[in-house]
Amino acid sequence: MNRRDLLRLGAAAPLGAARAGSPQGTTRAAAHKSPRLLFDDHQFLTLTALAGLIIPATDTAGAVAAQVPMHIERWLNDGDAQSQDIYIQGLSRLDGDAIRSHGQPFTACSPAQQTAILEALDGAGDPFFRNAKSLISQTYYATETGFKELNKGGRIPITFACDHKTHA
Repeated sequence: MNRRDLLRLGAAAPLGAARAGSPQGTTRAAAHKSPRLLFDDHQFLTLTALAGLIIPATDTAGAVAAQVPMHIERWLNDGDAQSQDIYIQGLSRLDGDAIRSHGQPFTACSPAQQTAILEALDGAGDPFFRNAKSLISQTYYATETGFKELNKGGRIPITFACDHKTHA
């Protein structure tokens, strides 16, 4: 499954309650070296794997290289307790689904197993997964890496660029 297919599965979903590299290596990235703010190391690795599957590295850097998990952790850490609980419980449930289906935590599953778990969550309309896709996508495209991805090949929105030679 490619990046566009995963985004098509619902990245445009509303944020809901939470708002109130190499392609193969992104799902098994090491925890960020700074002290954890909200998540324990395992939860952060699970979020990192999730972000790497939702926006994997292709010909451009993906969500992991753009440090999306770190940005999300910072944002949630500064947010309300309800949003924090939604993500902590959602990441734990993701692990629980992986253990029930494959006998191991989400981060230990193969990329194909991880994708199957996420497709099942998406098919069921899981609120946490829809929210996580939206937050990961929004965070990615708010980073310099994501902005460059949106605008690669000169695809700059007309409202951001003046084509008058005197203003260049």
